[in-house]
This record gives sequence, C-alpha cells and structure tokens, in this order.
Amino acid sequence: MSASAVPKSNAVECVDVSPELLEQWLRDGEAVLVDVREDFEHNTEKIEGAVNHPLSKFDPEMVRGRWDGKRIVFHCRSGKRSREAAERFCDGSGPTFHLAGGIEGWKASGRPTQRPSSAPKIDVMRQVQMTAGSLVLIGVILGLSVSPWFLGLSAFVGAGLVFAGASGWCGMAMLLSKMPWNRGAPASSCSL
Repeated sequence: MSASAVPKSNAVECVDVSPELLEQWLRDGEAVLVDVREDFEHNTEKIEGAVNHPLSKFDPEMVRGRWDGKRIVFHCRSGKRSREAAERFCDGSGPTFHLAGGIEGWKASGRPTQRPSSAPKIDVMRQVQMTAGSLVLIGVILGLSVSPWFLGLSAFVGAGLVFAGASGWCGMAMLLSKMPWNRGAPASSCSL
C-alpha cells in the first residue's frame, strides 16, 4: 500500500485515500468511486466517473456485488458520511477506502469537478442556511411581539439543525431539493 494511503486505527480498517492515489487508481481502472452524498448533492457537483449511492439508501451487498474485484472508494462532501459507508461496507476481508477530505479535498488538491449548467445558482445547503436563519428570526420576532409560543418555531428549527449536524441527514435539504427552482435537468449520474 502506498504511503499516501494511511490506515486509521479502527476496529474496521478504513483507509484514507489521497486525491493523487485515487486519480491514479481511477486512471488505471483499479477502483470505482462511489459518492454517498444525496442525489441533489451529486447532481449539483460531482467527480467525473463517480457513481451515486446515497448513504440514506446504502446497501453494502449491492455495492459489493456490482463491483466485485475492484477497490471501492467512497466519498462525500468532507469525509464523515464516506467513512460511515466504508465502515458499513467492511466485511472483514480487507481494508475499505474513502477519499480523504471528500469532494472538498479533491477540489483543494486542484482536481476538477463537473457542475452541470442546470445546477441551482444557490447551493441547496446555502438555501437551508438562509431558510433556517429566516425561520429562527421570524420565530424570535413573533415570539417577542405577538406571543411567546412563536419561540417554539425557533426551537424546532434549532433542534432540526442539531440533528442534521449530528446525523448528516437534513430533512430541510431534502425538501428544498424537490422545489421547482432546484429541479433542472439532472446531471448524468449512474445511480444504483
């Protein structure tokens, strides 16, 4: 194993793969890159050749059966979800791999991504931040001026953000991704 792929100490051997090593494996046909971000994230920006299999629908056996004999390298935005996918995927027969730093690490290393012209002008996660911030502000203003019961709106949104941060799953992002302004022609992706 190359020095750029360093095993982490884990019950599961989950190996961080550098963008340089992954690029070489992909070029040599030795690996398949599996994007575990949600469909809307993959359709907004992706690494060329990556196939989409969202963590929310992740089936390790399907992935293992489809690309048996190749290195499967998981990636997400920054690495949290891809590490979880790699740990679920591990069957004890060898190491599992994930792209160190996710797509953000890939871009930081100067490697290109594909972004279709139909992608939303404002990223869905930024839309979540704007919507959540607006709801909290409205809840506070109405709570102070109309009824303290409106503070519950701010508490509900805050709890949702804490859950999203802890779990990596955001219901508001899922809902916003289905809005008409976010539904362009989807980027070509190979979903499982």
